[in-house]
Amino acid sequence: MSAPLLSRRKLLQHSLLLSGSLAATRAFADGWPALPQSDLSAVELAADEAYWRSVSAFYKKTDGIVNLEHGYWGKMALPVEQSYIELTKMVNHQLSFYARKDWYGDSKDSVNAVAESLAVPPEEIALTRNATEAMHNLLFQYKGIKPGDTLMWADIDYPAFQRTMAALAEQRGATGVEITLPAQASKQQLLEVYQDKIRSTANLKLMILTHASNQHGLILPVAEIAAFAKQHGVDVICDCAQSWGLIDFTLPELNVDWAVFNLHKWIGSPVGVGALYMRKGTLDKVAPYPGETDPDNTLVHKRVHMATSNFAAFLAVPDAIRFHHKVGPAAKMARLKYLRERWGSKARNMPHIEVLGATDDASASGMGAFRLAGQTSREQINQLQKRLENEFGVFTVGRYDLSSGSCIRVTPQVFTTLQEIDALVDALASLA
Repeated sequence: MSAPLLSRRKLLQHSLLLSGSLAATRAFADGWPALPQSDLSAVELAADEAYWRSVSAFYKKTDGIVNLEHGYWGKMALPVEQSYIELTKMVNHQLSFYARKDWYGDSKDSVNAVAESLAVPPEEIALTRNATEAMHNLLFQYKGIKPGDTLMWADIDYPAFQRTMAALAEQRGATGVEITLPAQASKQQLLEVYQDKIRSTANLKLMILTHASNQHGLILPVAEIAAFAKQHGVDVICDCAQSWGLIDFTLPELNVDWAVFNLHKWIGSPVGVGALYMRKGTLDKVAPYPGETDPDNTLVHKRVHMATSNFAAFLAVPDAIRFHHKVGPAAKMARLKYLRERWGSKARNMPHIEVLGATDDASASGMGAFRLAGQTSREQINQLQKRLENEFGVFTVGRYDLSSGSCIRVTPQVFTTLQEIDALVDALASLA
């Protein structure tokens, strides 16, 4: 008689930051280099090249190109990748026996890992396939929009969300208003722009706030803007698709009722994992997904309906978060900002280069953007991207939705070397 199948729960018990899955534990214990211990502050550690070489040993890099486009999705660390492979095998072998018996319980491990890392109760978190899915559900299931109301977004918001807000306004008989932010801005300037616009906009009901812009990495003072919006009766949805893992923060610090996340960007989970946050007591404003019911308005997961999804990708989330914390959220943020400043500080002294985004540390992230002075069209940016790739071996991506014009986005990762950043600097200098 064959041995009975063991559930993944028995084989792969997770405990955030203490004992990852069996696969992840094997990966760390079986020959992978350990990260050195350091007493340095995050800012000091950002310049410790030996430490970041040790981090880079956990990744397999793209061959044949200086890849400075990691904002699309993030690379899994090798131990997380190994865990994902083992979990994929387990799901493939057990099939519906696993899905019907153990998936629901095991998925709570991933919800708990997300909630613990973001410092909120797990009852306020639901897993999604990406931030876009979570945002669209929040917007189209939001109950409060009536004819004559106003919806607000900004030119730095994710383009698909801008279009969705405009479509929602049209469907509900509301008015859509877009905020144009400066191409270069400080925290105080950003706060003043939003406060002035909120104060002067009649019947403002709902707005999107992007924590870190996918266009140029600008960080909004979300907590301050959200507090001001609440004083004026405005509901806020925070887009954290790019920010979690790029910035070191917890949800209570943002002071928002609803937020959406990608875990496959800077957290480093497998592709196809996101999350939705809804603060307790706010669910009555957002209807359950069509066909779902939640009479007491307490079940966040009833606001989404993913159907059959990539089980293994979701199961690998605790391992991705564990590795994220192993490197250190503050250290990651500081390192990525350090790399941005290495190329940005030099580019700002080149008369032919315009660096976009933050003008102060509070508004800066590890993402940045630039363009040749006066060249703002999509066509010019596409040509610039091709030149960087074909002539200099530096891969970047064009972004096209800022009111000030198109730009090239630069997104290094924790395994990016100073030599790779300097290759970009040399390329920019050669464009004069």
